[in-house]
Amino acid sequence: MVELINKGVYLLDGEKLVESANTTADEARENTIAYQILRSHDVDHSKGKKMRIKFDALISHDITYVGIIQTARASGLTKFPIPYGMTNCHNSLCAVGGTINEDDHVFGLSAAKKYGGIFVPTNQAVIHQYAREAMAKCGNMILGSDSHTRYGSLGNMGVGEGGGELVKQLLENTWDINAPEVVLVWLEGSPRKGIGPHDVAISLVKATFENGFVKNKVLEFAGPGVKNLPIDFRNGIEVMTTETTCLSSIWVTDEEVHNYYKMHNRPEDYKELRPGKVAYYDSMIKIDLSKQESMIALPYHPSNAYTIHELQANPEKILREVEEDSKKRFGDKIEIDLVSKIKDGKVWADQGIIAGCAGGTYDNLAAAAAILKDKSTGNGYFTASVYPQSVPVYLAATRSHIAEDLLEAGVAIKPAFCGPCFGAGDVPANNGFSIRHTTRNFPNREGSKPGQGQISLVALMDARSIAATAANGGVITAATDIDYTVNYEGYKYDPKVYEKRVYQGFGKADASQELRYGPNIKDWPKMYAMQENMLVELAAVIHDPVTTTDELIPSGETSSYRSNPLKLSEFALSRRVPEYVPTSKRIQSEDLERRAGKTPQHVLDALNKVGAKAENTSFGSCVFANKPGDGSAREQAASCQKVLGGDANICYEYATKRYRSNCINWGIVPFTIAKETAFDYNVGDFVYIEGIREAILSGKEEIDAKVITKDGVKDIHLFFQNLTNDEREILADGCLMNYYASHKK
Repeated sequence: MVELINKGVYLLDGEKLVESANTTADEARENTIAYQILRSHDVDHSKGKKMRIKFDALISHDITYVGIIQTARASGLTKFPIPYGMTNCHNSLCAVGGTINEDDHVFGLSAAKKYGGIFVPTNQAVIHQYAREAMAKCGNMILGSDSHTRYGSLGNMGVGEGGGELVKQLLENTWDINAPEVVLVWLEGSPRKGIGPHDVAISLVKATFENGFVKNKVLEFAGPGVKNLPIDFRNGIEVMTTETTCLSSIWVTDEEVHNYYKMHNRPEDYKELRPGKVAYYDSMIKIDLSKQESMIALPYHPSNAYTIHELQANPEKILREVEEDSKKRFGDKIEIDLVSKIKDGKVWADQGIIAGCAGGTYDNLAAAAAILKDKSTGNGYFTASVYPQSVPVYLAATRSHIAEDLLEAGVAIKPAFCGPCFGAGDVPANNGFSIRHTTRNFPNREGSKPGQGQISLVALMDARSIAATAANGGVITAATDIDYTVNYEGYKYDPKVYEKRVYQGFGKADASQELRYGPNIKDWPKMYAMQENMLVELAAVIHDPVTTTDELIPSGETSSYRSNPLKLSEFALSRRVPEYVPTSKRIQSEDLERRAGKTPQHVLDALNKVGAKAENTSFGSCVFANKPGDGSAREQAASCQKVLGGDANICYEYATKRYRSNCINWGIVPFTIAKETAFDYNVGDFVYIEGIREAILSGKEEIDAKVITKDGVKDIHLFFQNLTNDEREILADGCLMNYYASHKK
């Protein structure tokens, strides 16, 4: 169904694939839709190997916008220079920590009034649906502080990054990248009844994630199969391209997209996007939609995928592998029993959820309602819930009787909220098995706490198969195995609720407005500039193949503390390395003693082993991991390390550009090492890097260092490649805020 072709290909007139053409690859790559858009946003207006991008709009949700505005305010922000949408769809449940969630929302509205922003109140829309409905434009680019910022199916390139990159845009600086490779995703055929966007998306992620086929590249969707997909289907695939680790994605546009903009009263925002006469792609993915099967992605990643028929044929072997993986991850902290979900050869789920930017679309709800019409989810342990992704979608589902049929079947309908996607809503019971049309199923992302002996598990499925499962009492069922007919009318967008509730303040900045602070909203603590030399102590050593941002800073209820850097930092790595926080705090305290001229003896002993002096050598904590940073764009995965005194990370490679950028913006040097030079590292080992400040500022990309262990001193070679001049200065200054403070005129 998905074929990877790891060689260059030319596309002629958007229709014919050939292996060669009468032009160079570099020239023809400029004719891709991706490069047409990227070059038009590159402030250098060149065709170079580097790009400095300015975006057309920004968007954040209530986990991230407070920290972004606080950082920008400390760096000289006076008004938002481009439209900045702030949605309230993550910390919508004001049940954790007293008033702090709603305090953040009040702060957000006050910031929209003061700086000229767009404020979307709670439960009106999830972040990406609001962007689709009200902000996307063909040929434009939107930068969001959420990793699933993807609107390419509407002709708008979306990029998810950490908050620091949004701060740069608010201060009218640029997003700096290497000119990316472009991968053609060639769609053919038409999906069968019962197949939905999550089936295609999960297959794409399975084919590309582990092998890194599209990492940091741009996906460009084209081919005869595109016309066979409705907009909601395209949007559902598009939002999941994040899970492939690609940089961004874009689609050809057609009359279907034009009709979308017409329906949303913005026909002027449409334009046709097509590759030029001869376009070159560095590689290609072919997807035959007609061969797509109903899919299930088992814990703990969207790429851990099988067809539902494969799971049905061999359930015990497949589920036991998940159990074994769980034991490796969590050890004896948990008692897991997933195999018990098999009864009479069938696999039973405990919960079904259709939600968020991927699941809560009108078409998904319509298909689910059609499958469940005149049926029942039952009155047993299985429960089902849907979350329409916006009030306009909910209104349309109500008017067309979709909501009525879902409710009559026993499905709970809940307001627009992203909670089920990151562990802040519908947490299953211990050892519960939840099937979800959401974006991720990382460890703990459903809200369980293995450190406290609690474990539940999430599998990703398309809304259609979730509904088929619900109609079957909880027995995992492929929607292709049942018969149903969707007779509801098509989606009709009604903007009235947005007109009445959304604050549209762009271009209306009022400096006289006061920011409204709650007691949990705190400023960033003092962060120090880099010194001449660096000594770091390993506070965590993680040998997992990949470490997600959910492990670096857990999601769920911890999200409520993201306006309080000190409080939030207490959760860093808490569900993966519980000792990390106390170890880092001890290291940070010892560095403060050093700065006061009272260097602890064991730090002096380490410095003496390499002939270094305490007065010009900083002392901080460091995390070693094989491949950190997969998943969310949340900057707190890096800022919490910095708040706790982190100075560096060491790894073989970074899972995503966005996590590496977050590290840089928070003054954490993103070191890498070659796998062949590695040896056993342990918590408590030191790494000494002599002359690091001069090396970074002078443009070097590698440096010799020393590892100091209880057994002696060993050599190590560190890399810090592909840093821009600004990034080098940010690292030297200690963080992005310090950088802006030092550059104020």
